[in-house]
Amino acid sequence: MPKYSVLFVGFLLLSACSSAPIEPEAFAGQFKDRFSTSIKGEGIKLFTYQAKVATATDRGIEDPLPHQQRVNRRRQDARSYAIEQERRQEQLELWSRQVDLGLQKTIDMTGYCKDGYIVLNRSVSEGRGEVRGECNDGATEEDIKKFSRNF
Repeated sequence: MPKYSVLFVGFLLLSACSSAPIEPEAFAGQFKDRFSTSIKGEGIKLFTYQAKVATATDRGIEDPLPHQQRVNRRRQDARSYAIEQERRQEQLELWSRQVDLGLQKTIDMTGYCKDGYIVLNRSVSEGRGEVRGECNDGATEEDIKKFSRNF
């Protein structure tokens, strides 16, 4: 009976670890982003925020060959493949939140949209994301001077 107790406690510990909330800060230093601005003649302020996960080369890590990845995948059993797919979904949710967080911090840091913004188009996939939006406020003369060049 004690053997089963140890297994049960071990299972509880593992499940507690896997159900820990995902934090967007997990991507800190692991992605690149770009913020582009466009002010139209009528004072409409548009922006595009693009983010992507830094490649292994960008981070100085050796990337395994695609062929080797395929060989390793064939060696996986169905259960481990299902677990991997579940983790990929969690990573996609985490990445989506990271894109939103990166955009909000960029907007706050630049002061581009003083009264908030609306999202015109949002596309997030594994490892990359893009948000196009329009500010709720119109461009001032100061905005035109400051943001006529893209970041």
